[in-house]
Amino acid sequence: MTGWQQKRATALLILDDGTRLEGHGIGAVGHAAGEVCFNTAMTGYQEILTDPSYAGQIITFTFPHVGNVGANDEDIETVNMAALSGVRGCVLRADITNPSNYRAAENLDAWLKKRNIIGIAGVDTRALTARIRENGMPNGVVAHQPDGYFDEPSMVAELKNFPGLEGLDLAKEVTTAQTYHWDQTPWQWDKGYGAVENPEFHIVAVDYGAKRNILRQLADQGARVTVVPATATAKDILAHNPDGIFLSNGPGDPAATGKYAVPTIRSLMDTGKPMFGICLGHQLLGLALGGTTSKMHQGHHGANHPVKDLTTGKVEITSMNHGFAVDSETLPAGVTQTHVSLFDGSNAGLSVDGKPIFSVQYHPEASPGPHDSHYLFTRFVNLVRAQKGMAEVSESEPPAAGPGKGTRSAN
Repeated sequence: MTGWQQKRATALLILDDGTRLEGHGIGAVGHAAGEVCFNTAMTGYQEILTDPSYAGQIITFTFPHVGNVGANDEDIETVNMAALSGVRGCVLRADITNPSNYRAAENLDAWLKKRNIIGIAGVDTRALTARIRENGMPNGVVAHQPDGYFDEPSMVAELKNFPGLEGLDLAKEVTTAQTYHWDQTPWQWDKGYGAVENPEFHIVAVDYGAKRNILRQLADQGARVTVVPATATAKDILAHNPDGIFLSNGPGDPAATGKYAVPTIRSLMDTGKPMFGICLGHQLLGLALGGTTSKMHQGHHGANHPVKDLTTGKVEITSMNHGFAVDSETLPAGVTQTHVSLFDGSNAGLSVDGKPIFSVQYHPEASPGPHDSHYLFTRFVNLVRAQKGMAEVSESEPPAAGPGKGTRSAN
């Protein structure tokens, strides 16, 4: 009779300072390096894991129970399915339980395997979050081996070879490979997604890593949406004869993506067409206007971030996901800072004086997150309506639903 043996850990997380955390493996088998961040949202883990803005990162969920409502094919945010989302891995406190929800189609563990996302459960995520808040977002490597035997030299080598997100252009990895049209509107209870009919105007969205619910919100406003790759030139975009131009969210260092995106945005601004940017699109617009961006200490990742609208005094609870920010003190004359984070005072919005151009750092499409900022999509299309001589719609009211046309998102 053999003696008692301790069960081997089947997952491992190693940070660049040598910290070594053991746990239970979930999702895909293997190992992957990335920047380790934390997200404080209590819901929407599937949308978070498919948000292309997380490319190159390992997500630590601060909420302990992740996976309890399972996974399905509706709550996916990445548009480019070939690129999946780019997220490198996830870190959980509790093991994944069997789902208990009428919308669940499969267990989160099986869903992670299909999307090649490596995970570790059983980690003290509160301690890891405190470490990130204190020391900043480290690089790390996460591994899952069912037999519990890890090739740690190979893992450490991959970690050392990971360059970090500064100077890294990831938009090219997650953007669409070709231009396409989008007509899907937001999800409605017991109805699913709808489709816009008889669109009133045409919006071209530049895909730096676009989320589906952003495109749904644009369609919900009565827009025909054409999505173009991140590398599309101003000539390419204007060839579609848009009434307005949208700059999407996305991952990586805006200064790196800006090497090809900024000249395009500057040319588009000269046309006088309305423009709206979110997240990376906001940062790229800030660069195009003459400002600078910088890496944040811990970033903003969650669905409960308070933002103040300096133009109205209103405070909104917002969804955020970014590790870089526009340096507000570098914005030139003629550019107004419109929103600030009430957590740390960082820039959260800007507008160009006398021009129909504005952007926000946070995610008004709210997937996941609160719906406080849905009005920004109405504000954008009202700028388009004004140029076309159409009547404006109140920002405080959702767009009227017509045949085949959705209303505000309920997901």
